[in-house]
Amino acid sequence: MIGEHEGRNAIVTGGVKGIGLAVSLALLGEGAHVTAIYASDDAAAEKFREEANAGNMLETVKLDVSGYDACEAFYKTYEEKYKSLDILVNSAGIRRDSVVGMMKEEDWRRVLEINLSGSFNMSKFAVKVMMKKRFGRIISITSPIGRIGFAGQANYAASKAGQVGFSRALAKEVATRKITVNCVSPGFIDTDFIGDLPEEQKKEYAKQVPMRRFGAPEEVAHSVMFLAGEKAAYITGATLEISGGL
Repeated sequence: MIGEHEGRNAIVTGGVKGIGLAVSLALLGEGAHVTAIYASDDAAAEKFREEANAGNMLETVKLDVSGYDACEAFYKTYEEKYKSLDILVNSAGIRRDSVVGMMKEEDWRRVLEINLSGSFNMSKFAVKVMMKKRFGRIISITSPIGRIGFAGQANYAASKAGQVGFSRALAKEVATRKITVNCVSPGFIDTDFIGDLPEEQKKEYAKQVPMRRFGAPEEVAHSVMFLAGEKAAYITGATLEISGGL
């Protein structure tokens, strides 16, 4: 397990399933130590640890990224153990779909809390650690839905558009410390995240993609790895769309 990220420390939220899992595996494959954050699925975390067989190069931590105090406590413990942080990937995200007129306030709030406030919480404390080393890569997984909007996903669209705006502002704040902040914007990716959609709806969505297929999680992970690497040192405040032309 030797690669560009050998010896680096990485945190991946939502890191035991879907796109986050693919990113975690890619980083492990390049020699990074990975702390994979997950919200509740203990079985998925255990399965990941067993199948990755990465020994002490992988740690899974149960954490609700929407909790500011919980994130602060996590970073305090993290820094005591690992001293430095090189890469943060904000991949944690949820959907609670409904048209605005019927949307529950709780569903609006919860999607914003996880998707947007979670990115703020994790990034804020990551920056404090990264500044000590004067190096860092922060990459948030957003969505084209934040740009084009989908009926029934106003809360999700708002959270994803917010991630882009947040990342652009943060990129300007930390650029002189050699910390880059970017977004990767996947379209329809074949993961459990869209697994609850009816088959007919999936077929309709696929028709909207010029490539006529959903993407693979690994295709998103490749882009994250590029932005996390040395060759992307002059890229910050950018959003790279991985959507098959959606």
